[in-house]
Amino acid sequence: MKRALVVSAAAVILSICSAAQNPTVTAMPNTIYVGADGKFETAPDTAVIQFNISAQGNTAKDANAEAEKQAESTRQILRANGIDPKQAEIGFYSVNPRYDYRDQKQKLIGYTVTTSATLKLKDFSKIGPITQQLADASVGQSQSLSYTLESPDEAKRKAVADAYRRARASAEALAMASGRTLGELSYASVDTQENIRVFAPMARRPMPMVAGAQLPSPTEEFTPQNVTVTAHVNAVFNLK
Repeated sequence: MKRALVVSAAAVILSICSAAQNPTVTAMPNTIYVGADGKFETAPDTAVIQFNISAQGNTAKDANAEAEKQAESTRQILRANGIDPKQAEIGFYSVNPRYDYRDQKQKLIGYTVTTSATLKLKDFSKIGPITQQLADASVGQSQSLSYTLESPDEAKRKAVADAYRRARASAEALAMASGRTLGELSYASVDTQENIRVFAPMARRPMPMVAGAQLPSPTEEFTPQNVTVTAHVNAVFNLK
């Protein structure tokens, strides 16, 4: 059975902008209303590995017993890499019958047990060994890898500061063009929303061998793409 490793282009974009980027503002005389976007790029702090455990059997009991073996193999792999199995979170668990519909008849031929797991890692050096060992053990029939920013507060602040700087620069240019001087800020809003970019799966090919040694994991020696945090600021400035 083929096994696939999905690498999600090593990035997740956290976008601090909502659909309502231009809220209704009642502009007062001698004011300037401007809006601007800002951004801040930073390295991700968390790798997210997702994989499924899937097993089949003639009966639900047999399928579940095979799934239990795969789950135990997974726990052993995690422990071997210095990770407590409790760090892996279960997303769902399902038991589904399998049918043969040949000859226009529905015949029960077995059961499939499937469960999904998500593992978050701060130590990126463990990504390659874990994904490869899961594949070698025929545990993770499919895997995906993505990167995210679990502590985005500082990045958000810097993105907002960048957006405000751009908004004020635009307001100053407009005020100067009209022969006026820009005054103090009288109103501001920041629209926030975190959006995760979804990447299409990429099939994982068998690892080639060189002089009897296995080549590094597909993710090793590459740098995860930066996370781009964006912000939109609307501001009203007084005119002097």
